[in-house]
Amino acid sequence: MSQTNVQTQKLVNEGTARLLARAVDARSLNAEALAQRVRATLDKYLLSTNPTASAQAINEFIDALHADDLCLIVACERGDQQAWSDLVAQFGATVRSAARSTSSNEDAAEDLAQSIWAELHGLRVRDDGRPSGKIAYYSGRGSLGGWLRAVVGQLAIDQHRKSSRLVQTELDTDFDRLARESHQGEASFSAAHAPPDPESALAEQRAAGDVEAALAQTLQELEPEDRLLVKLYYFDGLRLREAGAVLGVHEATASRRLTRIHAEVRQRVEAILMETHGWTRGETARSLSEAAMHLESDLELMLTSENAGGERTVGRDE
Repeated sequence: MSQTNVQTQKLVNEGTARLLARAVDARSLNAEALAQRVRATLDKYLLSTNPTASAQAINEFIDALHADDLCLIVACERGDQQAWSDLVAQFGATVRSAARSTSSNEDAAEDLAQSIWAELHGLRVRDDGRPSGKIAYYSGRGSLGGWLRAVVGQLAIDQHRKSSRLVQTELDTDFDRLARESHQGEASFSAAHAPPDPESALAEQRAAGDVEAALAQTLQELEPEDRLLVKLYYFDGLRLREAGAVLGVHEATASRRLTRIHAEVRQRVEAILMETHGWTRGETARSLSEAAMHLESDLELMLTSENAGGERTVGRDE
């Protein structure tokens, strides 16, 4: 059953109250201040493609928002200086790491990292007197750390284009283009197929790239027999008993090996993301599973390297 505007606003108010209740730090925001932002996000990313969304779909959309990240950003947007200080303190390392990954040297990385805070705050003033910055793009649908990495990456692209004397206006960056394209040709989609907001799309692309590189490295470091077991079980469709027979081990042994491989791969991927890409432990825990969902089609290629070569070596029981 479709919702009237009054019914929708009631759901927004109730959902905003739940959001504030589950936030560890609500930043002294009241429901009225946050409900306006939640409603704008709902209109832009759900109701624009599914104006007759059910109450369940609306509730699920609101309950999926990142409460603490959204409260932090809204507080910053409202001029809360403590929130700005907390934003820099909590995500300064994330911004610097992202800047280093897109810069040719440390000086360029530092300049980029400093520039991002001005871009977030805004160098111009809106009609209501508040700064007009990129924090207005953050919807709460993805992690704030991942979104900031995407913004840093886009800023690096914009700066490179300007330095190369390519024509690019502030209102026609790739970031804004993606925002427009995310709403084109999607009117027939249901709530479950609502297009991702632009910052989430960029963040997912960047996070997935980091995870894919870390996973590829990790899988190549596996013992050939372990890599073959993963391939046989996940991609060739063999049961554990059958995969164990190929390797010359009992089904129980194959199961224990697979459990061990799972733990080792995840630990190694997490270590690479933190050591090489500068992800924080919390950011890794929040983002790893989401990014890995996009890698299924590429995973088999990583497992069938020249080293593996499709060879089915037979091992001994453990």
